[in-house]
Amino acid sequence: MEKIWLKSYPPGVAHDVNPEQYRSLTHMLEESFQKNAASPFSVCMESWMTYGQLDHFSAALGAWLQSKALEPGARVAIMLPNIPQFPVTMAGVLRAGFTCVNVNPLYTARELEHQLRDSGATVIVVLENFAATLAEVIDNTPIKHVVVASMGDLLGFWYGKWITFAVRHLARMVPAYTLPLNAGRTAISFKQALAEGGSIPFKPAASTLESIAFLQYTGGTTGLSKGAVLTHRNIVAAVLQAEAWFTPALQRVGDPRQINSIAALPLYHIFALSLSLLAIRRGSHLTLIPNPRDFGGFIATLKKRPFHLLPAVNTLFNALLQHPQFKTVDFSSLCVSQAGGMAASAGTAKHWLETTGCPMVEGWGMSETCAIGTNNPVLSKEFSGTIGLPLPGIDIAIKDDEGNSLAQGQSGEICIRGPNVMPGYYQQPEENTRAFTPDGFMRTGDVGVMDERGYTKIVDRKKDMILVSGFNVFPSELENVISLCDGVVECAVIGVPDEKQGEAIKVFVVKDNSTLSEDDIARYCQQNLTGYKRPKYIEFRDDLPKSNVGKVLRRELRVGK
Repeated sequence: MEKIWLKSYPPGVAHDVNPEQYRSLTHMLEESFQKNAASPFSVCMESWMTYGQLDHFSAALGAWLQSKALEPGARVAIMLPNIPQFPVTMAGVLRAGFTCVNVNPLYTARELEHQLRDSGATVIVVLENFAATLAEVIDNTPIKHVVVASMGDLLGFWYGKWITFAVRHLARMVPAYTLPLNAGRTAISFKQALAEGGSIPFKPAASTLESIAFLQYTGGTTGLSKGAVLTHRNIVAAVLQAEAWFTPALQRVGDPRQINSIAALPLYHIFALSLSLLAIRRGSHLTLIPNPRDFGGFIATLKKRPFHLLPAVNTLFNALLQHPQFKTVDFSSLCVSQAGGMAASAGTAKHWLETTGCPMVEGWGMSETCAIGTNNPVLSKEFSGTIGLPLPGIDIAIKDDEGNSLAQGQSGEICIRGPNVMPGYYQQPEENTRAFTPDGFMRTGDVGVMDERGYTKIVDRKKDMILVSGFNVFPSELENVISLCDGVVECAVIGVPDEKQGEAIKVFVVKDNSTLSEDDIARYCQQNLTGYKRPKYIEFRDDLPKSNVGKVLRRELRVGK
């Protein structure tokens, strides 16, 4: 198959990557720790951590884990927000030869129980703020060892004590909990685990590129979530692919160690996780944002020092734009505004460019592909409305339901193959059979079309398609158009049953403080959309239901319609 997209690659971007330059992801991490020991790795609430400290702390935690006689590849759950304990734990687990299971700290008890049971995790590192949820279900899980972190553990002696006190007693963000310690279960504080591990010899693990690095659980939009098996090879390849793609924009910074990447999206999510590992590969540093929903505090952090890479989902970009203080930020250092995780809207992209001078660059990927798939060139001057080109080493094919590749310009399921693509779901043989085509492409469930330059445009998820009088209507197209209407902050489109048309279109709109009316939107749609694509129902809302990473939850809108 001809890779027509390679002709559209920016100058100097390699066509492939070589994960074999590393023995494992652990090898990549440790090389950076040693090379950049004196350089800053992260800043969180103005407390800095160097690569040398990350090396020391993660080795100590790794040694403590090894002292528990866990089986090789044992699963260790990480239930932490964006605080220094997260990268320390992630690196410690990997260096000790075990598997990271990233857990959303805001999970309900039901969701947490499923993930711990399904993954078989026997150890969990959890922030005390969320320990009460764990306590509800721990007896129904394989967890044998609990490490409880406090917010201020790695924020310096006095400041850390103050932060922990404030979180516990002033903000009262730590619900009371009791962890049952029956059947030999143990519980220990994060700081005590580091202290004990620091006195134990650390034995470097013999992980290979084929070892499992992460079980990355999918959103579970159609039933129980599944663990995508991500190997060391998958992650290393994704980091190298991202590095190759972002270099044309970031090279103007000069020394990579000066690059400041904003980690506002949760690190348990594959999008932020992959970009944090890219920072480690380059020896650059991260600004950790524990609570990006505190937009005032987030913006105050952005004003403290130059920042160069800002990854976000469309809803986060939009929320920042709506804050009155955002325009006071200095954007002169911003090299890449990377959009992903959900479809980016033309309206938000237009406003972002006008405000920051830095175009939103949209990409596409999945947990199953280490967040890497396609991306627009990072030196693009405008929003393209596509998800861009396949990254180095990746093949994209547009296929029909039988797995046959379709002709260029035809709409079909986007299928992907490459070194970053998972080998399968954890202990899900039937799902794996459905997930891959006979020629080794993974089915993504996204419907798209590729043009003659190799750029792909998503028309939507298969299940979100609306059938109006026999015509296929894809919500993302309508959302993209309606988002450009003056006064619309954000919107979401669903199909609702209709006796005459089969389905009718309903749009939910969040507006600014203007006098925007239903008639205004109807007139705008009449001007910009063909008849069968125009919404029959328009409903204003104060906000839209979203997942913890900012995706609009259309299924909740359907239930509440």
